[in-house]
Formats: sequence, C-alpha cells, structure tokens
Amino acid sequence: MVSYVRRSERMNPSQEKAWATHADRLLVTVPARELDTSVHPEAHVAWASVFGREAPVIVEIGSGRGEALVALAATHPEANVVAFEVFAPAIASSLSRIARHGVENVRIVRANGAEGLEHLFAPDSLTQVWTFFPDPWHKARHHKRRLVGPEFAALVVSRLVPGGLWRLATDWEDYALSMRAVLDSAPGLVNVHHGWAPRWPERPVTKYEARGLAAGRAVFDLTYRRTPTDDASAAGDLLHRTPRPDASGEVAQ
Repeated sequence: MVSYVRRSERMNPSQEKAWATHADRLLVTVPARELDTSVHPEAHVAWASVFGREAPVIVEIGSGRGEALVALAATHPEANVVAFEVFAPAIASSLSRIARHGVENVRIVRANGAEGLEHLFAPDSLTQVWTFFPDPWHKARHHKRRLVGPEFAALVVSRLVPGGLWRLATDWEDYALSMRAVLDSAPGLVNVHHGWAPRWPERPVTKYEARGLAAGRAVFDLTYRRTPTDDASAAGDLLHRTPRPDASGEVAQ
C-alpha cells in the first residue's frame, strides 16, 4: 500500500544537471527493502555526522520541489532539516533550489516518509514534523490510503520530543476535517489553537497551493503539540499494536 500517486520519473536536462552536481552532498542514501523507495528496518543514519553538527532535528514528509522546504530551512538555521520525497524530478528541483539559495541545513532522503520516520529516528528526537498538502486521495474507496490516520499519528507522537510541534496543511476540506477528527482524538497530541490554526506566516505559498487557491479551494492549517504526559506512551502502545503497512507516508506538493 502506498499513500501517494506514482508519477513519471523522467527528469529534464536542468534536473539531471542538478542531480549530478548536488546529490552526492545533499542526498542521503539509506538501505531499502524490495522497493527502492522503502526503508530497511535495520537502516541507521547518524544525523549529527551527516550535518556535521548536533542540532534540533525537523522532518518534512513529502517535500515536493522544495519550495516550502528551502524557505523554512532558511528561517530555521538552528535546526537540521531532513526531508523525505520519493519522486526523483521533484528531488532534483529541490537540490537545485537548495544550492541556489545557499541553504546548508537541509538533507533529502529519497524514501517513503512514514518508513523513514519509523526506522531512521529515535523516539523523542524531533522538534517538529511538517506535513503540507498530503495527497488527498479523493475517491472514498481510497481514503484508507491517506497518510494522516491514527497509526501515522501514533508514529509522529512517538518521534516528537515532549512539546514538539506537528504542522499540517491541506486545501481539501474533507481531508482537513478527517485530519482534525483523527488528531483531536490522538493520544499524546493537543490542538494548539483548539481548532483551525492561523496560517503559519513562515510557510510560503507554493505553486501547488496557489493552484488550489486559484481553483477556489480554502487552505486549512493545523498545529498540534505533543503532550509531556502518559498519553504519549499510549500512542506508542497503539503504534506497536497496529500492523505496519508495506509502504505509506509520502505526499504530493
């Protein structure tokens, strides 16, 4: 099972050049299972060594072409920012954008974001998780493929430090309502704004978001904080009780 729509892997000449020039420095390769975008359960990354420093860690699940990723990383130079994306052309565009803006605190993993979150980060290790515009899977029979559900919520809670933030946004109202219903009832999370969050002013309007706005769709933001209570332990229990899917956790942007 995947929670993203598969897209063409064909890169244009500028993307090919960006990949050849910057991938060795900015792309982190991890051991996979059967699929090349999976993450092996025994995979390990020493993030302090990758970045050359100890720093708070932020993860973006589904960084797309890197518009939000690069802008937000630039405003958070104190953090090491790790982005997960599966589509090579989008990653190549991100690599070019990172280099063009001279942002040094970003690395990208070409892998399934949920698997990466589970296998490459210890519990209580992330200060923020960003999930902007996950694939909405419009058809009702495909809603089970949506990224933001109880199991993924339990995983995020387990990886956030107490007080850590999960920031989300979508331009599909039914998905926004589903997210809020799931996360408002998730053990270990509290809705920071007791409802919809105001737009996070640091998050830029990407081309994807602009298309949604032009089509008349509203954008719904949510912000949740991990509580420092035993509720987080309950979330961890849920995570370990629930069978893990083969693959899930990427987003379109």
